[in-house]
Parts: sequence; C-alpha cells; structure tokens
Amino acid sequence: MSVIEVRGLKKSFGSLAVLRGIDLTVEAGERITIIGGSGCGKSVFLRCLELLETPDAGKIFIEGEEFTAPGVDIDRIRRKLGMVWQRFNLFKHMNVMENLTVAPIKLLGMSQDEAHDKAMTLLAQVGLTSKADAYPEYLSGGQQQRIAICRSLMMNPKVILFDEPTSALDPTMVGEVLAVIRMLAKQDLTMLIVTHEMNFAREVATRILFFADGEIYEQGTPKEIFDAPKRPKTIAFIHKQKYFSYEINERAFDLPKMQGGIQTFAEKYGLNARRTNRLQLCCEELIYEMLANSCDGDDVKISLDVTYAELDNSVAIKFTCAGKSYNPLDKNLGDEIEEENLGAAILQNLSRNYSHTYSGGVNEINFSLA
Repeated sequence: MSVIEVRGLKKSFGSLAVLRGIDLTVEAGERITIIGGSGCGKSVFLRCLELLETPDAGKIFIEGEEFTAPGVDIDRIRRKLGMVWQRFNLFKHMNVMENLTVAPIKLLGMSQDEAHDKAMTLLAQVGLTSKADAYPEYLSGGQQQRIAICRSLMMNPKVILFDEPTSALDPTMVGEVLAVIRMLAKQDLTMLIVTHEMNFAREVATRILFFADGEIYEQGTPKEIFDAPKRPKTIAFIHKQKYFSYEINERAFDLPKMQGGIQTFAEKYGLNARRTNRLQLCCEELIYEMLANSCDGDDVKISLDVTYAELDNSVAIKFTCAGKSYNPLDKNLGDEIEEENLGAAILQNLSRNYSHTYSGGVNEINFSLA
C-alpha cells in the first residue's frame, strides 16, 4: 500500500490556478525532492497534502485512508505527516526540551520520561544535546531548524514534508541542516522535500519531481532529470538557461539597438568583454551573410536567439532566416581569405558544434560560441 496517493489535486487563488491536476503516488521509503521555479506551486502542494490549504478538487489518501473525505478526523490523520517549515516555528516561550516533548505527551500519550529519553536521543543525532534547556532566541538559525526536524520526528510520522528547509538560513548554516536530512535519508524515512539546493536534491533523492505550469511537468530519477531532461522547461531550469531574442524584418535594421541588447544581456549574466565581443561579432556577421546571400529583395524574416547556460557557462546561438538555402560555412575558405569570405571566416573561427538545415524555405543555423 502506498503511503500517500494524490488524485487530480487542484488549487486556485482567485483567477490564478496554482495546481492544475496533480497525480502522485508515494511509496514507503521514497525520498522525493520537488524542484521548480518560484511560484510554481511546490509549497502550495505540500500545504495541500496537510490540508493547511483546502484543495478545490481532487483526493488525498494517507495509508489508504482518504484525508479529504467529508467528516474525516483531520487531526488524527495529520499526525502521520511531519512538517518542517522554511521558518522554524518553535515556541519561543518554551525551551528546546519542552518544544520537543509537549506534542507527543499531549497527543500521543507518551510519559514524561519516555518523551524526554526520545528527545535526548534525537538531539544526540543532530549534535545538540547541550542545547536541551536553551530557548530558541539563543540558538542560531541552523540550530533552530535542526530542533524543528527533531520535533517532527518526535511524533513518529509516516512521512516528513520539508518546505525549503534551508531558504531562511544564512549560507554558512545550510550545510548543517542538509547534513541532518542526509542522515535521515540513510534511515529509509519517507520524505518529500521542496528545495532549491540542486546538488542536494540530486544526492539525496530517489525521485525528482519538476513542477511547472501547475503540474508535475517532468519526473524521474536524479540521473534522468539532471543528466538527460527531456522537456524544454526542465532543460531550461536544470541548465539555468537565460535568453536573448531579436527579430529583423527589414534590411535597414537597427544594428546598434541589437548590439546594445546583446551587451546588456551579457553584462547581466556575467559574460566577460571578450566573449561579449565575440558574440556581437558572430551575430553581426551572420546577419549580413544571410542578408547578402539568402534574402530576396526587401522581404526579410530573420530571428536571432541567444541562450546562455549558467550551469556550464556556455553560449548557444540559433539563427533562422527565410529565403534561399544558404550555409555560410559551405564556402571553401582555403589559406587565402578573400574579402567576400571574411564573414564566413569569422564565423568559422568563433563557432563550434555548427549545424545548418534548410526546410520549408527557412534556413536554421545552430552553433555554440568558441
């Protein structure tokens, strides 16, 4: 039997549809990381799983029992789900031991001694036994989040939900919290983790969910998602791709405007002056090559798309031009470069992985910047 089953989950806020029909089955022992851009519904999905947000449609089953059924004992089922928030939400008026033991004593019927012993065992696992009597205000953010994880474990949950557990932390404290989650992963606990830490997601997960367009846009093993994503938005997200596009519809196009746009794009994403100059030169020469050899009369339809991938610091150029079939690098440049071949020579020297296709009256040229 699955631990969690979600069928057709939908959630909107006014006219904004955040979740458009989520289907998901979580098996015991799975470690699922949920990734995606800001505002794609990752955190809303976790809140819906705990019914902290009421779904507009769909059903949620926890260990085969419908959590969304009318009249169900929500508090009883919710105890099967542990939740660790972005903000630690510790009770400020209670010390660490009281934060850990109050819920299991009141809700699970643990004795004071039993709860104390369990709390000390968990604190030992996260290296914080010395903080048992400390109050939250005297703990660092990383220490508070480790305590919050222990508090969730005190309730013996079937599944632990982590909602960006490191996003509120100083960068120096992120590692200590991720280390605790890695430790839990080795204990075969079932976990759903919303995170922006891509290396961590790859390391700890058995399955990755990529959220986009209000749905699970793509899912797979860490290797499948990070090494061979299949769908366009997943590829763009994983490779941290940024785009610059420019359209040319007349021969007397505004070259300074285009080059200024490229300059702004390059500065925004940290391309150095040498690469920026090469990019501008490639684009300019390619456009003039095609205007001279492919376009008929004043009927000009040219599209330039530049993609910068932050992951590997690569720059790719896609160029389409309607007109006659023409490939600038088909020219035999030889040792002596004639004046009319200068543009092609520049492209040859500055590009790699070059390809040209012609279909339906449109040239398509793709290459990366050397």
